[in-house]
Amino acid sequence: MTSRNASVRVLICGGLILAIAIGIRLAFGIFLRPVSENYGWGREVFAWAIALQNILWGLAQPFMGVLADKYGARKVIVMGGIGYSAGLYLMSQSSSPMALHLTMGVLVGLSLSATSFGVVLGVVGRSVNEKYRSTALGLVSAGGSFGQVLILPFGQVLIGRYGWEIALAILAVVVFLMLPLAIGLDGRQGTTLKTPSQTVSEAVAEAGLHQGYWLLIAGFFVCGFQVTFIATHLPAYVADMGFSARLGATALALIGLVNIIGSSFWGVMGGRYSKKYNLTLLYLVRAAAISVFLLFPLSSTGILIFASVMGFLWLGTVPLTSGLIGQIFGVQYLSTLFGIVFFSHQVGAFVGVWVGGYVFDATGSYDVVWWISVGLGLIAALLHWPINEAPAERLIPATTER
Repeated sequence: MTSRNASVRVLICGGLILAIAIGIRLAFGIFLRPVSENYGWGREVFAWAIALQNILWGLAQPFMGVLADKYGARKVIVMGGIGYSAGLYLMSQSSSPMALHLTMGVLVGLSLSATSFGVVLGVVGRSVNEKYRSTALGLVSAGGSFGQVLILPFGQVLIGRYGWEIALAILAVVVFLMLPLAIGLDGRQGTTLKTPSQTVSEAVAEAGLHQGYWLLIAGFFVCGFQVTFIATHLPAYVADMGFSARLGATALALIGLVNIIGSSFWGVMGGRYSKKYNLTLLYLVRAAAISVFLLFPLSSTGILIFASVMGFLWLGTVPLTSGLIGQIFGVQYLSTLFGIVFFSHQVGAFVGVWVGGYVFDATGSYDVVWWISVGLGLIAALLHWPINEAPAERLIPATTER
């Protein structure tokens, strides 16, 4: 198989794996109300399970990145796919807060670290020419939104017809499709790996001494806070404001639909212009969009417009952030270095989703958390501005030779 065909294979398989893994993950918001109401739990119980899922996803991501960089993504994704499927099925049988936390929280969270961005994007980054890397990362990242578009309405229909328990069991079967797709990935080889070799500890140490790496870590916390709070609580927020549950699910699906365009757009922009300035702009527009959403009277049209704008910005941070890591440090350990940055994203996700549930239960409103999201967006814009985008000194000779 030619190098070009191998790259196309990686892009297709990687995008479809993310469509399943991230699509189902982003559909959990539509289960919040039915699960909570079925057992008479406050929303904090479900929110805590999602928060636990995100923090464990983040904690395990660097280790899964190391395994993928060392042994190949195929084995890691197969292992994660089996765990993910088991977690969804066992979640459907959960009848206590502890059971929900262990299944949707612990088992699904650990499995996501083996089947999502950190592992898949590392393969992609090594499989395409540097000139097209940012664009390729954007296209594959859009796979998560493609899955969101398909799985959210599919899940809503399943819940409406069969109940949330059977809906989860059916989604557990869907996850098994990741296993044959993993055959198309190999995380150890790449067509553009022309930089001086390092050990993984040397790569982490090099990144740890770079100020820009720490700024990326801090900025990605904000992304996690914003998107996970919205993905989990937006359907319930829409219903609380007197609109239908279907509109909430439609809004999340619309976010995914528009993000297919958005992720690709930001990936292309990152290949043509400064990635750090693109990140600054993206976070500024996010803060502005949330502010307008809160300040204007709520309507069905307004909800869908907000979803469209957020969708355009939704996962645009992923190709820009992962692309910037590859640009500065090279792609040999992209899964590992992105995994560490992604841990910060998941800490933000943990805080955003849990605080959302806690504040709602305490005040009966999400308003405080919405405005925190605005403030964090402004901070993230400022954090990315001073990043030095130049390749690390180790890479300068290799970059010059191309």
